Amino acid sequence: MSDITIFHNHRCSNSRGALQILRDRGIEPNIVDYIATPLTAPELSELVAHIGVPVRDLLRTKEALYQELGLDNPAVSDAQIILAVAEHPVLLNRPIVVTPKGAKLCRPPETVLELL
Repeated sequence: MSDITIFHNHRCSNSRGALQILRDRGIEPNIVDYIATPLTAPELSELVAHIGVPVRDLLRTKEALYQELGLDNPAVSDAQIILAVAEHPVLLNRPIVVTPKGAKLCRPPETVLELL
């Protein structure tokens, strides 16, 4: 089993690109289709902590749900954002790659190279 995980959405070109970069280097990562199997709030909290950026930095701000849920309001807490993403996984930006060197949102896909 690989020690590299990609939180992947097959419909996203950046996610497909990062996965292809890994595969081109002979790496077959653990693929987590977080849309089909959403992460729980505790799992999301752990992932955000591992990445080390504010949870707001991992949101897809162009998603209609972002506005509909009022996530652009600075008064919305990190805990509320985590709960919203757990309920609506499409709000999570992708791909997120986790390796022994760390975890990172890999946009553009070439960013994954920093984790290898």
